[in-house]
Amino acid sequence: MNDQPRTTARRTLLGAVALGVAATPLLGGAASATTGAGQDDEQRQGRGSEDGARRSFVTAGNGELRLNGRKFRFGGTNCYYLHQQSHYMIDAVLNDAAAMGLTVIRAWAFADGEGHSHRALQPQPFQYDEAAFDSLDYAVHKAGRLGLRLVLPLVNNWPDYGGMRQYVSWFLDLPDDSYGDGTHHDRFYTDATCKKAYRAWAKHVIGRRNRYTGLRYDDDPTVMAWELANEPRCRSDKSGATLLGWAREMSDYVKALAPRQLLAVGDEGFYGEPGHADYPYSDYEGSDWRKLTALPAVDYGTVHVYPQNWGETSGSKHGANATAWGTRWITDHLADGRELRKPVVVEEFGLQIDPARDIPDAATRDAAYRAWTDAALANGAAGDQFWLLTSRVDDGSFYPDHDGHRVMWNNDPANPTRAGAQLFAAHAKAMAAAG
Repeated sequence: MNDQPRTTARRTLLGAVALGVAATPLLGGAASATTGAGQDDEQRQGRGSEDGARRSFVTAGNGELRLNGRKFRFGGTNCYYLHQQSHYMIDAVLNDAAAMGLTVIRAWAFADGEGHSHRALQPQPFQYDEAAFDSLDYAVHKAGRLGLRLVLPLVNNWPDYGGMRQYVSWFLDLPDDSYGDGTHHDRFYTDATCKKAYRAWAKHVIGRRNRYTGLRYDDDPTVMAWELANEPRCRSDKSGATLLGWAREMSDYVKALAPRQLLAVGDEGFYGEPGHADYPYSDYEGSDWRKLTALPAVDYGTVHVYPQNWGETSGSKHGANATAWGTRWITDHLADGRELRKPVVVEEFGLQIDPARDIPDAATRDAAYRAWTDAALANGAAGDQFWLLTSRVDDGSFYPDHDGHRVMWNNDPANPTRAGAQLFAAHAKAMAAAG
């Protein structure tokens, strides 16, 4: 199909940098390093240095998130690589997030299978590399020291860091067809051994003790939420029943493991409407957002916004401008969330500078981000998290812009994302004030 989404490009680029980053200087060397990168936690200005044991859990109910008896709303971001990188790199990006006033960071809690570019947390099914957990443990510790919260998905729909394809290949030895009809990929949701291994992984991560905090993950309020998966899809069953059945089973299981922490599916928000001509509203991916969000063990709905990747631009057959389409996508989900009485988080969104796809320059992109964050604020989103915040790598240069969505908190006038980062910082302050 000509209007079939092209979301795979962002995913496949990420896998190549799972361990070693091509540290190409972009905006100067270590002499102009991000303020606070690598500094002692206790020196962070205005941020909590308390450990997780003295903090409160974020809760959900009556269509909103709450913290310490008050509505909790947030501006946040994604930084998928925290679970693989050095303490310096983790310090750099989390210090930047704290300086921006962001309060929630989404990062991966999976790395499946040996023989890949990543360092496996789960080299083989039911086997876990304790030493490899150092980065994730440190990221949770560091986030807690800075007063930040984390959202941690437990598996990837995509093959980056192993993902569902790795589970299928472990037990079924089937070729990957994630970008075709999904028949093989989707066995992840129905095969008994795949499900057993996934449950074992969830139990291990959620119940393990962090070497830096001394707390089990399920006892640490720094982990605001677990997600069943990053962007689960099930193309082989357009009805949505397969994905819904898996999500119902696993949400009950994970919620029982971590009853004090929030739980989300981690899906993109596809509506699953048969016959709908607009791809994200259609049943193409076998995902029904309303039914997934309504599951009893699911605390909030998640929405991703990538109109360029999904063919939602003025040059497409639908003729929608990417900015306007994204605004409608956000407001539609927030309205439906109110009907479901579930909080909604716009947990991934991004645009690439591409004149052929409605975004000719950084100023136009920033205007789109302002429209989307304003829509989230005005229409009651519990939170939003742009894709993605990055910072310094070990030689002091900046993390490369692998997918065209990088945002950096850096006052260097040559930083093309400087204005966008300031926009997100101001928005985070507005969201916190509206809580």
